[in-house]
Amino acid sequence: MSKWPTYKHFASWLHLCPNNKITGGKIKQSGVQPGQNRASTALRIAAASLTHSNSALGAYYRRMRARQGAPAAITSTAHKLARIIYTMLKYRKPYHDLGVDYYEQQYRSRVLRNLNRQAAKLGFRLESSALLCASDVS
Repeated sequence: MSKWPTYKHFASWLHLCPNNKITGGKIKQSGVQPGQNRASTALRIAAASLTHSNSALGAYYRRMRARQGAPAAITSTAHKLARIIYTMLKYRKPYHDLGVDYYEQQYRSRVLRNLNRQAAKLGFRLESSALLCASDVS
């Protein structure tokens, strides 16, 4: 793994990074570079198989698929897998999946932190309260 100084170089070599073609300050084309790398193909197949996985990577793939669509979600999940593989091989550390519950809890806290930051920018303050069920509202 000494060929690539960082995981970013490794992911770029796999053609799993965006390629923004900018001219005159305008983005003319963006997306992933086309390439026939066997390793990136294997990572894309592995990412697509995470659809029904009960892991943090499966939850990440499903969230990205809902937000970006399936092709972009497969690429972003393959990019995440490439980062994990690079770290495992370079630093000889095993991968520990923390599970869906941990991932969802982290995602929820990140969303709440961002909402609080946006509310503070607009001069508001958010207060936590109990969630209401749909039957309680009517």
